[in-house]
Amino acid sequence: MSAETLPRATVRASGAWVRVAVAMFAVGWGANQFSPMLIVYRHELGLGAGAVAGLFVIYAVTLIPGLLIGGPASDRLGRRAVVLPFVALSPLATLLLVLGPRSLPMIAAGRALAGLCSGVVFGSATAWVQELSHGSGLSTRRAALALTAGFGLGPVVAAVLAQWAGDPLVVPYLPHLVIGCAALAIVWPAPATAAQRTAGRRRWPPHAARTLRFWLTVAPVAPIVFGSVSVAIVVLPEEVTSARTLSVGFAGLMTALAFIAGVTVQPFARRLETRWPYAASAGGLACAAAGAAVSIAAVTSDGRTLAEAGAVLLGLAYGLCLVSGLRRAELLAGPGDRGAVVACYLALSYVGFGTAYAVAGLNSVVGRAGAFVALAATAAALTVWMAWQSRRALVGPRAGDSAPAVDKGELESTWQG
Repeated sequence: MSAETLPRATVRASGAWVRVAVAMFAVGWGANQFSPMLIVYRHELGLGAGAVAGLFVIYAVTLIPGLLIGGPASDRLGRRAVVLPFVALSPLATLLLVLGPRSLPMIAAGRALAGLCSGVVFGSATAWVQELSHGSGLSTRRAALALTAGFGLGPVVAAVLAQWAGDPLVVPYLPHLVIGCAALAIVWPAPATAAQRTAGRRRWPPHAARTLRFWLTVAPVAPIVFGSVSVAIVVLPEEVTSARTLSVGFAGLMTALAFIAGVTVQPFARRLETRWPYAASAGGLACAAAGAAVSIAAVTSDGRTLAEAGAVLLGLAYGLCLVSGLRRAELLAGPGDRGAVVACYLALSYVGFGTAYAVAGLNSVVGRAGAFVALAATAAALTVWMAWQSRRALVGPRAGDSAPAVDKGELESTWQG
C-alpha cells in the first residue's frame, strides 16, 4: 500500500514523523560538529584567519542553494525522493574529513558537501515532518527540536573528543559516521507524502515569500535565529579568551549552554505563539538584546561567567525565534509550496551566520564593546517592531494602517487550499 493511500490516523499512530526527525537530527549533527573543530584546525594546521573563515563560508555557500533548490524540488517530486539521497550523503561528507584530516582541499570538499546536504534536507524534511503530523499543533516544535538537538549535540561531542580524546583531527568525527548511517536505516521505511501537483508553471519565489506579511513579520526576525547562535558559539568564546589560550572545551560548554536553552524554551515558544501571534518572536528578540548587552560586559572584562550567561540568553533567542518563524512560515504556506516557503525562511535564517563576520568587522571600527552595542541596539529595535505587530494582530489595525494584520483564527488552523 502506498503512503498516499494510507489512512492519516494510521500514519500518525505509527509515529512516522519520528523517523524523519531522526534524519534531521543526524544531518544537523554533521552540519554543526565542525564549529569547535575550527579551533583545532587553526592550531594543528597553522591556518590563518582567512583560511578558517573560508572553511566556514564554504558551508553557507552550498547550504543556501541547497535550501532554495531542495524545498521546491520536494514540493514537486515528494519529500522522500529528495531527502533520502542527501541523508545518505551526509556521513560521506564526514568521511571526507576523516580521510583527509590535514588536506585543506579534502576538508573544504567535506564542508561543501555537508552544506549541500543540510540545505536540501532541512527545508524538505521540515515540511515532511509537518505533513506526517497531519495538522498537529506539535509539528513545528517537532521539526525545531530535531534540528536543535542535532545542532547542539554534534559540536558538544566533537569538542569533548577533540579536547580529551586522541587524534583530535579524526576521533571527533567518528560518532557522526555511526549516527548518519543509522539514521539512513531508520528513515528509509518512512512513508512518502504525495507530491503536490499544480497546473501551470510554479513561480519563484513562492507566493507566501512575496507577501508583505512575510517581509514585515517573518524575514526581519529570521537572521536572529542563527545570528544569536553564531555569537554564542563562535564570537564569545574567542572574545573572552583572546588573552589566553582558547580552549576547545570552553567552546563546547558555550555551545551546550546555548542549545540546551534553545531546546528547553521551545515548548513554551509554541504555546506563546499559539496564544499571541508574534509574541514568541518579540520575546526571542528581547533575549537577543539582553544577551548582547551581557556580552558587552563579558568582552570588556574577559569574564567567562558573563559569557556563559550571554550564551544562555542567546540560546533562548534562538529557540523562541526558530519556533515562531517555522510556525509563521507553515501558516503562510499553501499545501503545494510548503517546502519552498520553509526553505526561504531557513535560507534567511542562515544569513545570520554572517553576524560573526559583522562583529569582526565592527571590532576594527568601534572596538570590541561597540560591536555588541550595535547588536543589542538592533535587536532592541526589532523587539519593539515585533511587539507592535503582536498587538496589531490581537486588536486589529487602526484606520489608515496599510500593513496587513493577522487573522486571529489563522492560529487555530492550517492553511486551507
